[in-house]
Amino acid sequence: MPQPWSESDAQAFVEIYAAHGVPGDIALRTYSARLLGRDPALVMHGGGNTSVKTTVRDVFGAEVEVLCVKGSGWDLATIEPEGHPAVRLEPLRALRSLRALSDEAMVNAQRQNLMETAAPNPSVETLLHAFLPHKFVDHTHSVAVCAMVDQPNAEAMAREIWGGRVGVVPYIMPGFSLAKAAAEAFEQDRSVEGLILARHGVFSFGDTARQSYERMLSLVETAARHLGRASPSYASIALPGPVAPAPAIMGDALAGLRGALARAGAASGVATRWILDRRSNAEIERLLSDPLLEELARRGVSTPDHVLRTKGWPVVLPPAPREGPLAGWLEEADRRLNAFAEDYRAYFARNDARSAVPKTMLDPLPRLVAIPGLGLVGVGKSSGEAAVAADIGEAWAATVLRAEAVGRFEPIGEADLFDLEYWSLEQAKLGKGAEKPLARHVVVVTGGAGTIGLATARAFAAEGAEIALLDLDTASVRSAAAAVSSRALGLSCDVTDPASVPSAFARVCETFGGVDVVVSNAGAALTGAMADIADERLRASFELNFFAHQGVAREAVRLMRLQGNGGALLFNVSKQAVNPGPDFGAYGTSKAALLALVRQYALEHGGDGIRVNAVNADRIRSGLLTDEMITTRSAARGVSEAGYMSGNLLGLEVRAEDVAQAFVASARLMRTTGAVLTVDGGAVPAMMR
Repeated sequence: MPQPWSESDAQAFVEIYAAHGVPGDIALRTYSARLLGRDPALVMHGGGNTSVKTTVRDVFGAEVEVLCVKGSGWDLATIEPEGHPAVRLEPLRALRSLRALSDEAMVNAQRQNLMETAAPNPSVETLLHAFLPHKFVDHTHSVAVCAMVDQPNAEAMAREIWGGRVGVVPYIMPGFSLAKAAAEAFEQDRSVEGLILARHGVFSFGDTARQSYERMLSLVETAARHLGRASPSYASIALPGPVAPAPAIMGDALAGLRGALARAGAASGVATRWILDRRSNAEIERLLSDPLLEELARRGVSTPDHVLRTKGWPVVLPPAPREGPLAGWLEEADRRLNAFAEDYRAYFARNDARSAVPKTMLDPLPRLVAIPGLGLVGVGKSSGEAAVAADIGEAWAATVLRAEAVGRFEPIGEADLFDLEYWSLEQAKLGKGAEKPLARHVVVVTGGAGTIGLATARAFAAEGAEIALLDLDTASVRSAAAAVSSRALGLSCDVTDPASVPSAFARVCETFGGVDVVVSNAGAALTGAMADIADERLRASFELNFFAHQGVAREAVRLMRLQGNGGALLFNVSKQAVNPGPDFGAYGTSKAALLALVRQYALEHGGDGIRVNAVNADRIRSGLLTDEMITTRSAARGVSEAGYMSGNLLGLEVRAEDVAQAFVASARLMRTTGAVLTVDGGAVPAMMR
C-alpha cells in the first residue's frame, strides 16, 4: 500500500536539510519524491519524475525563478536535493511558443539554463513540468493506472473512470510535442487534479507537495477501485498449469538456461555470460498458466520506458520438467532463444528502414524469460540489472492481468516501441561504462565467513563478480555476505555433508543463474605426530581437507558442464602439501591428497573449458592459524613468533588479502590449468620442483 503523508516526517526532512542550507520546498520535494519512489506499484528503477518551482539566487544575488526537476541517473526512492537540478524557468516556458523543437535542441536549451553546469541532465519530460503552472508536479507509471490506459479505448476509458478530475492526453512520445499537448489538455479545464497519459502513466500536481502527492494516491486508488469492481479475483482465478520443479531441478534448469543464453549470444556475436534473477508469486503463476501467454507476451511492455530494461517482449519457454533429464527442454530453449534473436533482428530491420538516421542494433537477446512452472526470469549483465528486469517483469504481469480483467491489454505499438527503445535520450539513461574484468561471473567461496574466505570474496567483488559465500554457521556467513556487498548471498552449508553441497549450489543457481568460479577454501589444520594421532582424528582431517573438496568440485563441475561455458575451479591447498611440518601430519597428508585431486580434475576437464588451479599459502593469520597455533608452531620450529610469520625470502608476513589476490589472478588466467600459485613470501623448501 502507498505510504500516507506524515506531517512529522515531512517536517523532519525540512529541519535536517535546513542544517545544510536546503530550502524547505526542496526538502519537501525530496520527501514526497521518496514516498513515490519507494512504492513499486507507482515507480520502478529510475522511472517517474518529480519537480518543484521555486527561486534561487544567481551569482549577482538576484532572485531567479527555477524549475527543480528530477535529473538523469537519480532514483526517486533514494533521491537527494541535488537530484532535482535547478533550471531557469522563464526560458523553458518561452519554448512553448515554438512550433517544433528537436530533441537535441531541447536538451541543449535545458542544459544552457542549468544553474549549475555540473548538474545532471534534467528529465526528458522537463518541459511538461515547466509548461504546467503548479508549484509541485508528480509523474508515475502506476500499475493500476497503466492497466486502465493500456487499452484500445484508453482515452474513453480514462474519461469514464476519472471523469472531470483529469485531463486526458493521447499517446505521444515524450519530449516537446507531449509537453505542449499536456499543457493544452490542462488548459481545457484548469480545475483538474492531474493528467492521464494514454498508454503511459499519470501526472498529478498541486500548490503543495502534500496536495500533489495525495492527489496522485487518490487518482491511483480510483483506478484500483475500478479494477476491484470489474474483477475482484483477477489474480485468484485458478487455471490448471505446470507444477514447479523440485529445487534441485529448478537450479539445473536455470543453469541450463544460462548456458542456452550463452549459446544464443555466441551465435549472435554478443556476450555469452549473463546473470539471472527468478521471480514467482501468485500473479506470475496465474499469468504463466494462461493459454494465451505467448500472445499476451508479444503485445509489449506495460509502459514505454520499460523497453529499455526488458526489450519489447519476453521470450516464452515451455514448462520446465519436474524431474529427469533436461536435454529435450534445453534443445527447445535453444530453438526459442535463437528464434527470439531472429525476430528481434527482423523488428530492428523493419523499423530502422523508416528512420531518418540509421541506428546501430542493440544485442538481440531477451531480458525477460517466462517459464510456466518456474517463473519469470530477469536477465542482465549484473545481479542488479537482472533484478531490475525481474522487478519490471513482476509489474508487467500485474498490469497484464488487471488490463485483461477490464478489457484488452494493448500497450503502444511496434513503431512507437522502437522509437522509445532507440531514442538517444532514453539510451543515455543506461550508461555505457566499461565492465570490470569479472563482471557477469558468479563466484562461490566455501569457508566464506573465515578470514581468507571473506578476503577472497571481497577481492572478487571488487573485480565485478557476483558473490555467494558458503559456511557452516548461518549467522556468520550472512554477516560476511553483508560485509561484501548488498547483493552477495550468504548460505549455510556443511561441505562434509553430501546433501548440503548440492542444495547450496541449487540456491546459488536460483539466485544468480549458475556458477562460473568456485574457490574451494574450507579447511582446518589438525595437529599431532602421525604415529600418535587417533584414526578418527586423521579421518576427520581427510573428510574436511580432501573429501569435502571433492564433493564441492563434483557439484561445481556438473553445473559448469551443464552451462557449457567453461569455468574455474580453484583450491586452497597449502604449502604443507609439498613441505610438511613436524606434528602436522593429519593436515599435510590430507592437503597432499588434495593437490593430487587438483591435478586430476585439471586433467579430466580441460576439454570442458574448466580451468583447475591451486593456491599454496603459508602462515596466514586466520581462524585456522590462530595466535595459539602460531605460538605452538614457532616453538616447534625453534624461532620467535615474528620470525615464524615472516620467515621467508621477502621477510614479510603474508596476509589473507595476498591469498585472495592469488585466487583472483588464477581465475583470470584463461590459458592456465593444473598450476600451483605459491603465496608464502618465498619459502625455499616449499618451492615446486
